[in-house]
Amino acid sequence: MSSYDLTGRRALVTGGARGLGAGIAEALAKAGAAVVISDVLEADGKETARALRDAGADAEFVALDVTDDDNWAAAIQQTVDAIGGLDILVNNAGVEITSLIVDLDPADVRKMLDVNVLGNSLGLKHGFRAMRPGGAAGAGGAVVNIASVAATIAFPGISLYSATKSAIDRLTRVAAAESGKLGYGVRVNSIYPGLTPTTMGNQLAADCAEIGLFPSPQAAAEAVVGLTPQGRLGQVDDMADAVVFLASDAAKYITGAGLPVDGGMGM
Repeated sequence: MSSYDLTGRRALVTGGARGLGAGIAEALAKAGAAVVISDVLEADGKETARALRDAGADAEFVALDVTDDDNWAAAIQQTVDAIGGLDILVNNAGVEITSLIVDLDPADVRKMLDVNVLGNSLGLKHGFRAMRPGGAAGAGGAVVNIASVAATIAFPGISLYSATKSAIDRLTRVAAAESGKLGYGVRVNSIYPGLTPTTMGNQLAADCAEIGLFPSPQAAAEAVVGLTPQGRLGQVDDMADAVVFLASDAAKYITGAGLPVDGGMGM
């Protein structure tokens, strides 16, 4: 059996209805894991789960607002009930609202803090409670948090998004330390994706042009490519493959790490 084989593992992916989250869910399923997709986008999430089932995967959908503590507790229990346990949690749900610092809207800042920082924090809280000894699943496992290359570079227009993704880096490391110290048996790592042409990535390029940083969305994307040694934007499967690696036994001695998957942009 390959050390990348996830047969018998049970995974929950937040923000899994579309984009990067859907790609991660698909990659985990292809590696053999049973997958629960969670999102506030119920119609899209149910359709993504249905498509995975049609392709032969064990996949379900659970509604989840990652900013709600009680909702997390319920979603974790529904996940355990639906697929028989929880071994892998991918904290992928996130939002990005582009703005120059001089134009920041406090409501937008709070939304990014709530979804990106609080959402990941609650995921760790309830993931740990379920996966640690005596929890609803109780067999340990792996958490993969989705940060961003924005945590490692200074790119105009994304100051608060960058701040929230830097927070995920710190959350990851402290969570890994606590899990090890307290014997939870849960590895915690993160990836730093580069710009990927998903709905969020395309909107970022459009927004950067809209606020005057670049003459067009294409010019914004080209600027990112120009900063990237591999000379291209990231693709969903680039990111999803890295998540599968960190969730698998191939990474069994890796915890508290942040893996750049950015074509070298952040080095």
